Amino acid sequence: MSVKRLSSLLGVAAMVVVADQITKLLVQQRLDLYQSVPVIPNFFNLTRVHNTGAAFGMLDGAGLPYQSVVLTTVRLAALAGLTWFAATLPHTHRLARGGLALVVGGAAGNLVDGLLLGHVVDFLDFYWRGWHFWSFNVADAAITVGMALVILDQIGIGQHRVSGTV
Repeated sequence: MSVKRLSSLLGVAAMVVVADQITKLLVQQRLDLYQSVPVIPNFFNLTRVHNTGAAFGMLDGAGLPYQSVVLTTVRLAALAGLTWFAATLPHTHRLARGGLALVVGGAAGNLVDGLLLGHVVDFLDFYWRGWHFWSFNVADAAITVGMALVILDQIGIGQHRVSGTV
Protein backbone atom coordinates (compact mmCIF):
# COMPACT_ATOMS: atom_id res chain seq x y z
CA MET A 1 0.00 0.00 0.00
CA SER A 2 1.27 3.43 -0.81
CA VAL A 3 2.06 5.94 1.90
CA LYS A 4 -0.79 8.12 0.59
CA ARG A 5 -3.36 5.31 0.93
CA LEU A 6 -2.06 4.33 4.36
CA SER A 7 -2.22 7.98 5.43
CA SER A 8 -5.83 8.19 4.22
CA LEU A 9 -6.75 5.02 6.13
CA LEU A 10 -5.12 6.30 9.32
CA GLY A 11 -6.68 9.76 8.81
CA VAL A 12 -10.20 8.31 8.66
CA ALA A 13 -9.45 6.10 11.67
CA ALA A 14 -8.13 9.12 13.61
CA MET A 15 -11.29 11.12 12.82
CA VAL A 16 -13.41 8.27 14.18
CA VAL A 17 -11.33 8.13 17.38
CA VAL A 18 -11.61 11.90 17.87
CA ALA A 19 -15.39 11.94 17.28
CA ASP A 20 -15.82 8.93 19.55
CA GLN A 21 -13.74 10.34 22.39
CA ILE A 22 -15.35 13.80 22.20
CA THR A 23 -18.88 12.36 22.37
CA LYS A 24 -17.93 10.07 25.26
CA LEU A 25 -16.35 12.98 27.13
CA LEU A 26 -19.48 15.09 26.66
CA VAL A 27 -21.66 12.24 27.92
CA GLN A 28 -19.42 11.72 30.96
CA GLN A 29 -19.50 15.45 31.76
CA ARG A 30 -23.28 15.81 31.41
CA LEU A 31 -24.81 12.48 32.48
CA ASP A 32 -24.43 10.45 35.63
CA LEU A 33 -24.04 6.70 35.29
CA TYR A 34 -27.40 5.20 34.19
CA GLN A 35 -28.94 8.65 33.73
CA SER A 36 -31.18 8.76 30.68
CA VAL A 37 -32.32 11.74 28.59
CA PRO A 38 -35.10 11.16 26.03
CA VAL A 39 -34.22 12.42 22.55
CA ILE A 40 -37.06 10.84 20.58
CA PRO A 41 -39.71 9.62 23.05
CA ASN A 42 -40.40 5.88 22.93
CA PHE A 43 -37.53 5.32 20.50
CA PHE A 44 -34.16 6.91 21.40
CA ASN A 45 -32.49 8.09 24.61
CA LEU A 46 -29.02 9.17 25.59
CA THR A 47 -28.25 6.83 28.49
CA ARG A 48 -24.81 6.59 30.08
CA VAL A 49 -23.70 3.04 30.78
CA HIS A 50 -20.30 1.44 31.27
CA ASN A 51 -19.49 -1.78 29.44
CA THR A 52 -16.73 -3.79 31.10
CA GLY A 53 -17.11 -6.57 28.57
CA ALA A 54 -16.82 -6.94 24.83
CA ALA A 55 -19.12 -5.99 21.96
CA PHE A 56 -22.85 -5.76 22.70
CA GLY A 57 -22.24 -6.26 26.42
CA MET A 58 -20.82 -9.77 26.12
CA LEU A 59 -18.94 -10.59 29.33
CA ASP A 60 -20.10 -7.31 30.90
CA GLY A 61 -20.03 -7.78 34.63
CA ALA A 62 -18.67 -11.32 34.30
CA GLY A 63 -15.84 -10.51 36.70
CA LEU A 64 -13.46 -13.01 35.12
CA PRO A 65 -9.88 -13.01 36.43
CA TYR A 66 -7.76 -10.55 34.43
CA GLN A 67 -10.77 -9.75 32.21
CA SER A 68 -9.59 -6.20 31.52
CA VAL A 69 -6.09 -7.38 30.57
CA VAL A 70 -7.43 -10.16 28.33
CA LEU A 71 -9.91 -7.86 26.56
CA THR A 72 -7.24 -5.18 26.06
CA THR A 73 -4.86 -7.77 24.59
CA VAL A 74 -7.56 -9.07 22.24
CA ARG A 75 -8.46 -5.51 21.19
CA LEU A 76 -4.79 -4.69 20.48
CA ALA A 77 -4.32 -7.87 18.43
CA ALA A 78 -7.52 -7.22 16.46
CA LEU A 79 -6.49 -3.63 15.82
CA ALA A 80 -3.07 -4.69 14.55
CA GLY A 81 -4.55 -7.43 12.36
CA LEU A 82 -7.20 -5.15 10.85
CA THR A 83 -4.66 -2.42 10.14
CA TRP A 84 -2.36 -4.92 8.42
CA PHE A 85 -5.27 -6.37 6.41
CA ALA A 86 -6.41 -2.89 5.31
CA ALA A 87 -2.86 -1.96 4.31
CA THR A 88 -2.49 -5.05 2.10
CA LEU A 89 -5.80 -4.80 0.21
CA PRO A 90 -5.48 -4.10 -3.52
CA HIS A 91 -6.49 -0.60 -4.61
CA THR A 92 -9.56 -2.04 -6.36
CA HIS A 93 -11.15 -2.74 -2.96
CA ARG A 94 -12.04 0.84 -2.10
CA LEU A 95 -15.15 0.00 -0.08
CA ALA A 96 -13.29 -2.56 2.00
CA ARG A 97 -10.40 -0.18 2.65
CA GLY A 98 -12.81 2.58 3.69
CA GLY A 99 -14.77 0.15 5.81
CA LEU A 100 -11.65 -1.15 7.50
CA ALA A 101 -10.56 2.43 8.24
CA LEU A 102 -13.86 2.87 10.11
CA VAL A 103 -13.41 -0.45 11.92
CA VAL A 104 -9.83 0.41 12.92
CA GLY A 105 -10.96 3.82 14.19
CA GLY A 106 -13.81 2.29 16.16
CA ALA A 107 -11.62 -0.41 17.63
CA ALA A 108 -9.03 2.21 18.62
CA GLY A 109 -11.70 4.43 20.20
CA ASN A 110 -12.97 1.60 22.39
CA LEU A 111 -9.39 0.56 23.16
CA VAL A 112 -8.67 4.05 24.49
CA ASP A 113 -11.61 3.69 26.91
CA GLY A 114 -10.45 0.26 28.01
CA LEU A 115 -6.92 1.48 28.67
CA LEU A 116 -7.86 4.74 30.40
CA LEU A 117 -11.10 3.83 32.16
CA GLY A 118 -11.20 0.03 32.41
CA HIS A 119 -14.59 0.09 30.65
CA VAL A 120 -16.19 1.44 27.48
CA VAL A 121 -18.65 4.33 27.72
CA ASP A 122 -21.87 3.60 25.81
CA PHE A 123 -24.75 6.05 25.48
CA LEU A 124 -26.80 5.59 22.29
CA ASP A 125 -29.92 3.80 23.53
CA PHE A 126 -32.54 2.69 20.98
CA TYR A 127 -35.75 0.84 21.83
CA TRP A 128 -39.18 0.12 20.37
CA ARG A 129 -42.10 -1.22 22.40
CA GLY A 130 -40.77 -4.35 24.14
CA TRP A 131 -37.55 -4.51 22.12
CA HIS A 132 -34.42 -2.82 23.48
CA PHE A 133 -31.12 -2.77 21.59
CA TRP A 134 -27.80 -2.78 23.45
CA SER A 135 -26.46 0.69 24.18
CA PHE A 136 -23.55 1.61 21.96
CA ASN A 137 -21.31 4.53 21.01
CA VAL A 138 -19.76 6.25 17.98
CA ALA A 139 -16.93 3.69 17.84
CA ASP A 140 -19.41 0.81 17.75
CA ALA A 141 -21.40 2.54 15.00
CA ALA A 142 -18.21 3.02 12.96
CA ILE A 143 -17.33 -0.65 13.38
CA THR A 144 -20.81 -1.73 12.24
CA VAL A 145 -20.89 0.56 9.20
CA GLY A 146 -17.30 -0.37 8.38
CA MET A 147 -18.05 -4.09 8.42
CA ALA A 148 -21.12 -3.52 6.22
CA LEU A 149 -18.85 -1.81 3.69
CA VAL A 150 -16.35 -4.70 3.85
CA ILE A 151 -19.18 -7.18 3.21
CA LEU A 152 -20.49 -5.12 0.28
CA ASP A 153 -16.98 -5.03 -1.15
CA GLN A 154 -16.59 -8.78 -0.74
CA ILE A 155 -19.76 -9.44 -2.73
CA GLY A 156 -18.43 -7.23 -5.51
CA ILE A 157 -20.21 -3.93 -4.95
CA GLY A 158 -17.97 -0.91 -5.43
CA GLN A 159 -15.04 -2.67 -7.04
CA HIS A 160 -13.57 -1.10 -10.15
CA ARG A 161 -12.40 -3.11 -13.10
CA VAL A 162 -8.65 -2.69 -13.60
CA SER A 163 -6.81 -4.36 -16.48
CA GLY A 164 -9.55 -6.91 -17.03
CA THR A 165 -9.80 -7.92 -13.36
CA VAL A 166 -12.48 -7.24 -10.81
